[in-house]
Amino acid sequence: MALLDSVHLTMLIGPTLPLPAPPTLMEALQSVEVTHRDDGPNGFQISFSLGRGSLADVLDYGMLLGPVLKPFNRVILVVTHNGLPAVLMDGVVTHRQHAPDTEPGSALVTITGEDVSVMMDLEEKRAAHPCLPDMAIAAKIMLGYAKYAIVPDVRPPMALDMPLPVMRVPMQVGTDLQMLRGLAARNGFVFYVEPGPVPGTNRGYWGPPKRLDLPQPALNIGMGRDSNGAKLQFEYDALAPAVVGDTVQDSVTGARLPVRTFASTRLPPLVLDPATTPLHTTRSVLASAPGGLNMVQAYGRAQAVTDNASDAVVTARGEVDTLRYGRALRARGLVGVRGAGYTHDGLYYVKRVTHKIGPGTYTQDVTLTREGETALLPVVVP
Repeated sequence: MALLDSVHLTMLIGPTLPLPAPPTLMEALQSVEVTHRDDGPNGFQISFSLGRGSLADVLDYGMLLGPVLKPFNRVILVVTHNGLPAVLMDGVVTHRQHAPDTEPGSALVTITGEDVSVMMDLEEKRAAHPCLPDMAIAAKIMLGYAKYAIVPDVRPPMALDMPLPVMRVPMQVGTDLQMLRGLAARNGFVFYVEPGPVPGTNRGYWGPPKRLDLPQPALNIGMGRDSNGAKLQFEYDALAPAVVGDTVQDSVTGARLPVRTFASTRLPPLVLDPATTPLHTTRSVLASAPGGLNMVQAYGRAQAVTDNASDAVVTARGEVDTLRYGRALRARGLVGVRGAGYTHDGLYYVKRVTHKIGPGTYTQDVTLTREGETALLPVVVP
């Protein structure tokens, strides 16, 4: 389907191995909305117009009776912009809504779903993972979903804890998705499944927010002819950053030892003056780690609190005109901002992107974050 002269949308849909959507389905397409974020699953919502144009539609709308829009069908969306394809979604239909005609030709059917990680959230389990650190447990769980071509991308935490069987055995009580997110959260990490790069394949990322990739082209604001369709508003949350100051009882020695954190360990840092430096007023919180931890574990949990709290001191929210920007903005990476002024220019982490697609339109709602004002690097990728 041609959305604009330079933008085309391709849809694959069906059980297990999706096939190109039939032409009648693409002709009925009204809107597509796809959301990527690092704190939850990717989601999609697609609306189609309904009609009864033949004898086969006497009993009901043919689109509802057919197998294409059934729950748990797999949906792959690919956007090609100026000849460059990008996989926006590889997901599963989890909800279907039908709005019958109120006026002739106004009936709609809307399918909603999540990325293939939703299949990790269907079965609660009791399982032991003896002798495995958190990163190995994450890789082990993801390898069980080869059906969805999920390739594990697992990064080691700063405090690597190797559980000894005589001391403890890591246990899972809940779904695989709950386990993966819980392991990620306690290390200050994120877990998500990212579609592509080839349609039908996915990458399961378990690690810190990604800041080491090449930044995407900058969003230019208020720069006249050089503006590229970005509109942003900036917020500073002075209560967001926090450091940990407490004492914990070491499970090995039994001694009470101090646990202190001082700043975020995200690499690379994005700002010159993080909000956790001594020049700023910063909340100090107690260690919330449960009992029975050694000092390595306790420090890792405490540092995760500081890292997570520092991530969104400054938040930018707004809209991007995709045709003017020239590409689909990738969530969970870096992007530059310029034209907003010395305080807010520089690199940001792209926390969330919602793609809104319809005939003749393609915009992106974005949420960008970083740990303070005044960028560390004075220049960005144009």
